[in-house]
Amino acid sequence: MNFFKTFLASCLGSIIAFIVLGGIMFLLLLGMVASFSNSSEQVIVKNQSVLHLKLDGPISENEAEDPFEDLPIPGAVSTTGLLPLKKAIQNAAVDPKIEGVYLELSMLMGGYAVARELRQAIEDFKKSGKWVVAYSEYYSEAAYYVASAADKVYLNPEGDLEFNGLSVEVSFFKKLFDKLDIKPQIFRVGDFKSAVEPFMLDRMSAENKLQLTELITDLHSTLIRDVATSRNIEANRLREIASKMLVVDTRSALENKLVDSLLYFDQVQNELRSRLSLSANSKINFIKYSKYKRSIPSTSTSKNEIAVIVADGDIYPGKAQEGVIGSDTFAEELRKARTNDRVKAIVVRINSPGGSALASDVMWREIKLATEVKPVIASMSDYAASGGYYLAMACDTIVAQPTTITGSIGVFSVLFDLSNFLDNKVGITFEEVKTGEVGELITVTRPLTSAEKNIWQKRTEQIYEGFTTKAAEGRNMPVDQLKAVASGRVWTGTQAQAKGLVDILGNFEDAIRIAAAAAHVADDFKVKYYPVPKNFLQAWLGNMDETVHAKALRSELGPHYNTYQHLKKVKQMQGAQARIPFEMTIE
Repeated sequence: MNFFKTFLASCLGSIIAFIVLGGIMFLLLLGMVASFSNSSEQVIVKNQSVLHLKLDGPISENEAEDPFEDLPIPGAVSTTGLLPLKKAIQNAAVDPKIEGVYLELSMLMGGYAVARELRQAIEDFKKSGKWVVAYSEYYSEAAYYVASAADKVYLNPEGDLEFNGLSVEVSFFKKLFDKLDIKPQIFRVGDFKSAVEPFMLDRMSAENKLQLTELITDLHSTLIRDVATSRNIEANRLREIASKMLVVDTRSALENKLVDSLLYFDQVQNELRSRLSLSANSKINFIKYSKYKRSIPSTSTSKNEIAVIVADGDIYPGKAQEGVIGSDTFAEELRKARTNDRVKAIVVRINSPGGSALASDVMWREIKLATEVKPVIASMSDYAASGGYYLAMACDTIVAQPTTITGSIGVFSVLFDLSNFLDNKVGITFEEVKTGEVGELITVTRPLTSAEKNIWQKRTEQIYEGFTTKAAEGRNMPVDQLKAVASGRVWTGTQAQAKGLVDILGNFEDAIRIAAAAAHVADDFKVKYYPVPKNFLQAWLGNMDETVHAKALRSELGPHYNTYQHLKKVKQMQGAQARIPFEMTIE
């Protein structure tokens, strides 16, 4: 009897494994077929079409091919690339088959510089004489900021709209570390370099509270001015509405003219039919962005290229990954662009809060070399701070949005002493043998000695001196003047321009125009993006080794795998960092 039980259990396990494996292979095959179909399919845009922009997923700078984005897969979320999205909107403005844009968004998963670029794309689209209609059941503050650029803004009668200003919340971990017997060993330069404050304090320092207050106040002023212009409402009135939170329901949103009407979805569709001169119940020819972008022909035959090298994510040494700017990959792309005769100018598109100081310097050097042979322009997105600013400061011209968060010219180093935690909580101890007075300088298994701490502080100060010296050289100002606006302090794009850290307030297209003019190809050029995003199959194959490795570790470590992952992240943050002093969300 036991034999048959074991036999049947084995058969059942094999059947389940076969089904799972078959499902994986089916999805892979489906992805490959869809990828090939997407790349070869000629999308035909019907007459009287409406471009449907449903922006409910993450927005990055560029986007990889996703063969599943048109398939109704539950829980699937596609990332939309800001730059190709703007290109689609620009094309729709001159496409005779596109009558208007239907904008649907409730939450915007991007920062306020991204939001402002989208607003400007919508405003430029309207200059063609075509219309933009926005509708949602709920508008977050950032989503409304974008939607307010539309000709008409509609809200569900039972929906909601957030319009009460900006706030920043910082998490502090000092008490947690105290309980766990973890001791951060911190070295920093700059009174405003507050990235390490959550490890050493339980509340904001006066300097950090000052810079964050001034930062969000300036950001909010820009948002108010933009909304005031598009909605034709006095800026002071908008400030009062936000400050006192006078919009608490849909009726107050309508009364305060933030929206044009309170409509249900079917009523919005009727309004669109009226704009299209369609009869009641007629089908509206909506075309989604994911399809419309494949209808845009690549018509440029110019031999002159503006290379856009996208730096999107945290900065680390090595190869680039999703959400990570790898210094090896970035440097390689810069070298290719520098030595390619077809490339007449380079635009470095930066959306980064910073990261490794060493990796930042490696990339700075490649940008510096490129500026010696052709124009290099920096285009700042949501963030170009600390290590992100390190990249920008080597460029000939820096272009930022007023809502870009930049600056943070400062350095910190942090190492976590886990010796008491590992001994008292886990039961693991360590002992070191060394040939000299100084042991391993990057370690979590023991506290640093006084001599080792002095070495770390000197290293940190040296990196800061190099950072500020190179920044002063790039900005053509005395080092003392540069240091007066450095010290790890963050600025908005508007503030940074006033301080001399930014040259021009503008968008990505402005940076492209500056680059083309500087290369004397303003009337004859094409734009190409690097590194080229991996398609589905490349990304899947590239992640296979990592996935197998992770599964092996999970099997070996069992319940301790999550602890390993946290320790790995702590390890990555150790050493000298040029990183923004806080993480800020747009809500």
